[in-house]
Amino acid sequence: MRFLKNKFINLFKISIFFTAFLLNFYPTYEVSALSSFDGHNFVSDAVKNVGPAVVKIDTERLVERQQFDPTLLDPLLRDLLGEPGMIPDRERGQGSGVIIDNNGLILTNAHVVERVDTVSVTLADGTNCDGQVLGTDSITDLALVKIEEQIGSNFAPLGDSEELEVGDWAIALGTPYGLEKTVTLGIVSSLHRDINSLGFSDKRLDLIQTDAAINPGNSGGPLINSNGQVIGINTLVRSGPGAGLGFAIPINLAKNVSEQLLETGKVIHPYLGVQLISLNPKIAREHNEDPNSIVQLPERSGALIQSVIPNSPAEKAGLRRGDLVIAAENISIKEPKTLLDEVEKAQIGKIFLLNVVRDNKEIKVNIKPEPLPGLT
Repeated sequence: MRFLKNKFINLFKISIFFTAFLLNFYPTYEVSALSSFDGHNFVSDAVKNVGPAVVKIDTERLVERQQFDPTLLDPLLRDLLGEPGMIPDRERGQGSGVIIDNNGLILTNAHVVERVDTVSVTLADGTNCDGQVLGTDSITDLALVKIEEQIGSNFAPLGDSEELEVGDWAIALGTPYGLEKTVTLGIVSSLHRDINSLGFSDKRLDLIQTDAAINPGNSGGPLINSNGQVIGINTLVRSGPGAGLGFAIPINLAKNVSEQLLETGKVIHPYLGVQLISLNPKIAREHNEDPNSIVQLPERSGALIQSVIPNSPAEKAGLRRGDLVIAAENISIKEPKTLLDEVEKAQIGKIFLLNVVRDNKEIKVNIKPEPLPGLT
């Protein structure tokens, strides 16, 4: 028994020795990201930096609704009363925003303030102000709102979304479900997530994906980094299967859009007027081997034109269904997204050079992008 006791004591001493050796051998790393001098962690420090600039946005608009549900009316009553009439009704909405300068300019989502009659802004200290929508851009889902009163409120420092890396801390602020001053923590799960892959074909966005919770009402609020800088504007959350995926608009894009909205009240997006699908050698080969295929496709990668919109820049330039775009302004095109990115950089009315494969021959097409219609 005494032998076992001595053996246990010796093993315990050895374990203490090795633990001390390892602690001295490895360099000491400061876990600065998780602690601060006042005993709180980096999240509370970051929130103190941005929190006073986060606002709640309440909206209201007048809509017309049917007085009664026509499916519930008895046919006899319908004959006596006629078709049910329309009555005016007030529709209310809610979202978040962030003040970006000392003049009371607020960045938020377009879907929060589009087609509304009144905008009410509640500041972090509870002050309620009237807001004016300076402009919205549905393509990027961004909007700029101006607080009409002189408030002298704090504004949030803006970061650089190009410096983000997957795995960086991400903190979402906002007013989900009307609950003010709500903070959630996560990481940057992915970058350059194409919004079209999420089912939004009418948008042009590369999103920041995060697992920080973004709930209804959080839309328009800021996504910030561990240094307390705004890196994105919260825009949507994936519900149903795969829930827990949040998405934010990169702040660099938001800054560019806000400058245009402040200057002109709108954002002009160039367009060509084509519907595109992705093509690669494997897909083309399988298509060409089908005896029922009407046309033979070039067995290479690019953006295949599926249709051309009538009276569009593409039709005016002579582009056709079945043309394969392989380069734009000398940038290689492997998929439609790359082409759309280049089109977004193009200038309205200036020649935009495309390299196209048609009938197994490569040709050059000069096209002049026009403003994307239907946004005004």
